Amino acid sequence: MTPVKRRDFIVMIKFGTGGFRGIIGDDFIRSNLEMIALAMVQLLKQKHEEKSPVVIGYDRRFLSDLSARWIACVFAAAGIEVHLISHDAPTPMIMYQVKQENACFGLAITASHNPAEYNGVKVFTKGGQDASRPVTDEIEAQMAKLRPSEIKTLDYEEALSSGLIKEIDPQNDYIDSILKIIDTAAIKKGNLKILLDPMFGVSRTTLQTILLTCRCNVDVMHDRHDPLFGGRLPSPSIKTLGHLSQRVVQDKYDLGIATDGDADRIGLIDQNGAFIHPNDILVLLYYYLHEFKGWKGAVVRNVATTHCLDRMAGSFGEQCHEVPVGFKYISSEMEETDALIGGESSGGLAVRGHIHGKDGIYAGALLIEMRSVMKKSFSETLENIHGKYGSFVMHETDFHMTPKHKEKLLSFLFEDRALPAFPWKIDRISYLDGCKVYFKNGGWVICRFSGTEPLLRIYGEMDHAVDASKACRIFQDFLSLQ
Repeated sequence: MTPVKRRDFIVMIKFGTGGFRGIIGDDFIRSNLEMIALAMVQLLKQKHEEKSPVVIGYDRRFLSDLSARWIACVFAAAGIEVHLISHDAPTPMIMYQVKQENACFGLAITASHNPAEYNGVKVFTKGGQDASRPVTDEIEAQMAKLRPSEIKTLDYEEALSSGLIKEIDPQNDYIDSILKIIDTAAIKKGNLKILLDPMFGVSRTTLQTILLTCRCNVDVMHDRHDPLFGGRLPSPSIKTLGHLSQRVVQDKYDLGIATDGDADRIGLIDQNGAFIHPNDILVLLYYYLHEFKGWKGAVVRNVATTHCLDRMAGSFGEQCHEVPVGFKYISSEMEETDALIGGESSGGLAVRGHIHGKDGIYAGALLIEMRSVMKKSFSETLENIHGKYGSFVMHETDFHMTPKHKEKLLSFLFEDRALPAFPWKIDRISYLDGCKVYFKNGGWVICRFSGTEPLLRIYGEMDHAVDASKACRIFQDFLSLQ
């Protein structure tokens, strides 16, 4: 076998809060992916970890399967063994396999919930957790030192026959790992009727198998392979789950569950068709795990996630830890504090005792267990929780940013530290991630740039919807955003 050198190219790679993501044909191109792989090869050699296998998986996006092979062949050309999952796979399954093999690195070819024109690469480190900022900084720094002529690749079939690339299928082990944790007996007694919406992504086989094993009645929608995701954003939100909501009510399901494109985020529809906000999913699970399963521990949330968790943790005699946006920060803080649960308002969450990252499939199984044990709708349980801890209503707005406009606002917000006048007394201001204003009444508003898309996001949480919306509007008008 003779490694083949690749042609010259322009490198345009930056890792954000959820790995590298780019537009297909623009910065998501073969040569850039091979550059990432070569940088990781160099790091493995520097760390003397070149005997550690690299685990690679991919989702159903356009070019994901081919991209996984392109990357694998760069590792193989350097003599590093690759364990490539033989079919499209949920990101949490890839993370699980990295943990199981104690691999130094793992990669998922996915752009998660981004629009269909995007694809990307998520990097995982030992233990199966998202690569920390220092690790992705190392990869970027290594790429800057490399020359195009240094990239070499092997033919895929040759690498496969030589054993440098091995195709694996950890699906059954991953499913079994979840079945061992959840209360399957309680779910069997619940006899729930469930509608699953993978959003044209990768969760069907794994989550449906888990639910069928627990004797649930399961139907599936939007499960065909469609790289355009049915023309919708593959992100489970109130804007994208209207059809799921209608079907749940129309056909009298006990609940509807949706997962994003790579199945690390979850969406939930109650039996009455109500969308359960990801903030409330976190609140529900923390309440259930602590009060019903007796699992103790703190909670970790990012800066844009509900403060109901703070109040609930306080009542449990536990702490709530706030971190920047990016699940790597949640995972790291959970590990450091031995927290019970951690999550974000976009639908990603992790629970102690499973993988060190978000898993929409495990979260779905836990929610079904909760529904079976408590024998109440999620809306009823939330009503009781908010009756005890208070009302927390969030408003969210997004604004598309050009590079020029972003640069201007970055200077205005974070160098000049300009702020609008608010009608509520300010308790404190944080620049941990974006600009977050905490009010003395317990509410807050934050303005921050997305780390995965060219967007400025403004979130506000108050006791009442009108005030949450007003807080966001004040910031929007102050920045002259339309």
